[in-house]
Amino acid sequence: MRRKLVAGNWKMHGSHTANAELLSGIVNAGPYGCDVAVCVPFPYLSETAVALARSEIRWGSQDVSPHLQGAYTGEVSVGMLVEFGCRYAIVGHSERRQYHAEGDQLVADKAKAALSRGVTPIVCVGETLAQREAGETDQVVKRQLSAVIHTLGHCAGEMVVAYEPVWAIGTGRTATPEQAQAVHALLRAQLRAATPSADGMKILYGGSVKADNAATLFAQPDIDGGLIGGASLKAADFVAICRAAA
Repeated sequence: MRRKLVAGNWKMHGSHTANAELLSGIVNAGPYGCDVAVCVPFPYLSETAVALARSEIRWGSQDVSPHLQGAYTGEVSVGMLVEFGCRYAIVGHSERRQYHAEGDQLVADKAKAALSRGVTPIVCVGETLAQREAGETDQVVKRQLSAVIHTLGHCAGEMVVAYEPVWAIGTGRTATPEQAQAVHALLRAQLRAATPSADGMKILYGGSVKADNAATLFAQPDIDGGLIGGASLKAADFVAICRAAA
């Protein structure tokens, strides 16, 4: 049985004071029956690493450069993330795709860069509301994942995949457990065709996951935890979601 993972994506939120309170609340509520991680803004990686150093909770970034070093102003390389002890790096989040025009191949290149130094990429895929209503969900998520599979090659089994329907992110709308499971099963089948590791890989669900719907979502056979946005900013809410994944 796959051990579940609950990863918090703080997005562009946080302050020294708020971070300390949030991380303390999460640590003190342990131990957990699932893997737990927080993906924080780059400037807070250092204090997060210190706060979580003696805990079971891992940490990561919300992005990573496809380049290992060089004249790329504003970029952060995987080598830098490794120096802060990062375990994970989110790549391809819909907000990056939408606001920074990140295409499928760039996302794949970022995933490859992360793995080159042992950082696990959390590769996000998902359709917009217009794409779902047009019946294009399967086509869109398979295309997004295919680029990463082909670029990673035999290392494809080392990534974590996160299905995040764009229409459910921060909107309060959530895919039904059946809708989410259908896409997760599709992604699992696609991974099976690409890697013998597919049945052991984690496929997370993200999109307005809350304490009151997490258990039902996580009970689906191909949903292996969650990538949590707004609810990861309140310790009690995040802890409750982690408990639901145990």
